[in-house]
Parts: sequence; structure tokens; C-alpha cells
Amino acid sequence: MKKVLREIFNTSLYLLVVLCITYLVIHFVGQRTQVSGRSMEPKLSDGDNLIVDKITYRFKDPERFDIIVFPYQHKEDTYYIKRIIGMPGETVNIDEAGNIYIDGEVLDEGYGKEIIKDAGLAYTPVTLGEDEYFVLGDNRNNSSDSRDPSVGNIDREDIIGRAWLRIWPISKFGFIKHR
Repeated sequence: MKKVLREIFNTSLYLLVVLCITYLVIHFVGQRTQVSGRSMEPKLSDGDNLIVDKITYRFKDPERFDIIVFPYQHKEDTYYIKRIIGMPGETVNIDEAGNIYIDGEVLDEGYGKEIIKDAGLAYTPVTLGEDEYFVLGDNRNNSSDSRDPSVGNIDREDIIGRAWLRIWPISKFGFIKHR
């Protein structure tokens, strides 16, 4: 009887440790997320499953062109995945030709799938606060991003992490290159 009780205790302790480690990993290290929609094409596609790195930004700040995940403020359990374009303290502006300006200089980037047709909020210069980021989807004309008042600028504290690893579909398995 003593041996059975000891075995039950050891198994229970083992399961408790596994559950605690799982909780810590999901909340502090990484989490799985699924891309829904086409706003990040061609880099990420609808249905892609990703692992989000939640630990890197605890030790360093996000960088321009990082692909980040953050909650959509108007719908619970909804997360957006976008690319950082504007950094804290910068002024972002998009002209009628679809050019992106950072502090008056044209941004040299090739992530946009096509020329921006609607500058949205960025038609007039948007100056970012000391902890704010301006994000865009790569599929610029099919993306709800910082140009849209319902999304706006993203606060540093709202960034969950950065896209790190695509795990599905298997044919595209691999680390996500941000630059």
C-alpha cells in the first residue's frame, strides 16, 4: 500500500511540474498563433501557424521591420501581426504616391506588396510617442494597421512578442526572417 501511495505521489508531483513548466513557457517564453487573413502576404499567409517569441523584448527593444504580435483593442482574444515601420519619437507620413516618410526621409524598404492607395491617418504626419510604434501589414492595401483609427499606434507594453518560427504548413517550416 505504501508503495502505491508513493507512486501516486510521484506521478502527481511529476504532472504538477510539467504543468508549471508548460504555464511558464506559454506565458513568458513563446506561444503558438495562427495567421488569419492576407494582410502580411507574401511573407506570411492565411492559415500559417507560428511560434511567437515572447522573451526577446524583455531584454531589448523592438527594431524597425520586426514582425510583431499585439492584441486588437476592440475585440477580445484577437491578435494582429504586423511589421514595425515607425519607431518611438519618429514622425511617419505617407504621401499620395504611396511613399513612406520617416522624419521627412523616404523609407527604403521593399516589404510592401504594392503601392499604398490609402494613407489613412498617415496622410498627415503622425508623431509617435516615446513608447509608440507605427505598424503596417506587408499587403498594404489589404491590411488594417496603424493607418486605421481602430488600430492606431502600438504601445510598447502591448507588444506580445515577435514572429519567430513558422510550424505550419510543413512545406514552409522555418525561422521567420524579419529583414
